[in-house]
Amino acid sequence: MFSSLSTDHLQRYSRIIQEGIAVRGHFDLLKWLQGEVQHYLPHEIMLAAWGDFGSNFIRYDIVSSLPGIRTASLAPTALLSKIRGLHNRWVEAGRMPCTSDRGPQCAFGGFLQDMRFCTLHGIRDKRGRHDCLYVFFSSKDELDSSMLGAMEILLPYLDIALRRVEPLSHPTSKGSFLADSREGEVCRLSGREDEIMDWVKIGKTNDEIASILAISSFTVKNHMQHIFRKLDVSNRLQAVCKIERSPGYG
Repeated sequence: MFSSLSTDHLQRYSRIIQEGIAVRGHFDLLKWLQGEVQHYLPHEIMLAAWGDFGSNFIRYDIVSSLPGIRTASLAPTALLSKIRGLHNRWVEAGRMPCTSDRGPQCAFGGFLQDMRFCTLHGIRDKRGRHDCLYVFFSSKDELDSSMLGAMEILLPYLDIALRRVEPLSHPTSKGSFLADSREGEVCRLSGREDEIMDWVKIGKTNDEIASILAISSFTVKNHMQHIFRKLDVSNRLQAVCKIERSPGYG
């Protein structure tokens, strides 16, 4: 793919990739996406969603310079079915870069009313057995066909950049999305411990959780030991049961 690009394009892609590798926080990510990335992937809103789409166990993050378009301000119940629809669109396209207009599958409510189409692509993690979907929403009237090729080139670097950034919190929705904390006993867990337990609840092993969270299995094991001590339990099943019986659960 790179062999067919001009020198100017190669230099631009090189700058974009180097800047993407340097991303360490949310502001870095926003600045990167609003920079030269816009030359190849013009957009106003970027949605990243990851997890087990088949079981509705999904997390998401929104990156946008538009006022009011923030992860914490969006209702999970309105997003869940729409994200699954976009994921299905990507699967139907053979898990290749594809586009979709602003029809029902993209209408997440009022905040996308000015968007005309979206470009989407994802990464299938065969080790962790989960997907990560990236969707770029644009208000432009016409789609440049080169966007699909750019999506293919830039996706690995986008995925690396996102994995270096701590997920933003968003509202609680029973049985679908993760909350950053819970009341009662579970409020003593850290954000990372709470996240690990959400994966434990659906049967993920330490190795699978490590792959999903991009940490080592040893780190997951240490977190689990801390969780057992905090909850005063001796195994995973007891920990899950205690969380689900806590007053603030769900």
